[in-house]
Amino acid sequence: MKSALRGKISSRVEVSNVSRGGFWLLFDERELFVPFKQFPWFQDATIRQITTVERPTSHHLYWPSLDIDLAVDSVDHPERFPLLSKTRANQKPLQRTDRKPARR
Repeated sequence: MKSALRGKISSRVEVSNVSRGGFWLLFDERELFVPFKQFPWFQDATIRQITTVERPTSHHLYWPSLDIDLAVDSVDHPERFPLLSKTRANQKPLQRTDRKPARR
């Protein structure tokens, strides 16, 4: 007789070190460096935000306080996932609405 699995299946992930250039992730007996240059979303994050990471599946990392999802493969091979940003030709730039009107 086999017992049924209980609860959510997840693997442990840990941030082992944070430096000026990035941070190190430990999981599956591996250590991966996450450089801020290639992952700029973490650049201004606090230590607590960076170290609060979950691994809901074996190929997925999630930082809940930053709302950042990353595929493990994107950390392992960032060159395969270039950061691209495209704007539409007809799109107007966003304007700030919190400025006070100029005096005349």
